[in-house]
Amino acid sequence: MKTKLLIEQHFHGAYGVDFNKATANDVLDLACEIKKEGVGAIFPTLVTDSTENIKKQIKVIKDAASQQKDGAKILGIHLEGIFLNTDKKGIHNTKYFLEPSVENFKLIEDDFIKIVTLAPELCKDNLIQYLHSKDIKVQAGHCIGGILTGCDGVTHTFNAMSGISHRGKSTALSALINDEIYTEIIADGVHVSDDALKLLFKSKPADKIILISDSLPCAHSNLKEFIFADEKVYFDGEKATSAQGTLAGSTKLLPDIIKILGQKEMFNPQFIENPYNYHKVDLDGKLEWDEDFNITNVK
Repeated sequence: MKTKLLIEQHFHGAYGVDFNKATANDVLDLACEIKKEGVGAIFPTLVTDSTENIKKQIKVIKDAASQQKDGAKILGIHLEGIFLNTDKKGIHNTKYFLEPSVENFKLIEDDFIKIVTLAPELCKDNLIQYLHSKDIKVQAGHCIGGILTGCDGVTHTFNAMSGISHRGKSTALSALINDEIYTEIIADGVHVSDDALKLLFKSKPADKIILISDSLPCAHSNLKEFIFADEKVYFDGEKATSAQGTLAGSTKLLPDIIKILGQKEMFNPQFIENPYNYHKVDLDGKLEWDEDFNITNVK
């Protein structure tokens, strides 16, 4: 099977690198390593942090992109943190949460931010419209609201959001029945059950599903314990959790996840095309896969 190169729009690091702490050289090294895995473009994702550190790391990643000569193309930053709902905080540190407003976004605003995950039910003034005016994708995540007006997508569907209910609205339910918005999904076999995946794949148009890894620094590394989002995280070889048992991100990369789906006969090649359409980008290069969904060639 031949496909386009992969685009990873939601991941926090790999190979021991954490984008909230990385240097420009770390980011460039990661971009080169992940290109070997068949990932042609990335949106480094920042977890909740102080506004000072978010601004610092935006500059680091932006500087890396300006120096880049090879590796996976750095397309921009996915800001997952600070505008979330404490009721669905996940691993995020709530002490840094801010009210989702234009005024607060301007504290960290930068033209390299291309995706913002937020809790739409908490948004004040016209933040969503303001983000759209800056050509930023708005995704609902770490939230409980069922009204997704103005959202372009949903962040890691089913995880850290209000689940499906037969009464009233919920984030997951609204995401499934809205054919216009994109839905991220972590199909690593840990974050979402196979039945929930099947429900998503049956409910959503195939061209509105975006596979993500949400990978952590421990992915493809020897890390077993590390600090992420100010929490000690433990990697047992399959999943990464806090001391309290809260799932952090994934320990797999996107090609690993595609292999998992392929072996379950749940993979659709359309999923690789979707990030290209969502972000209106094009990349040179092709991937070749064998019948077991191992990558055999990256061009």
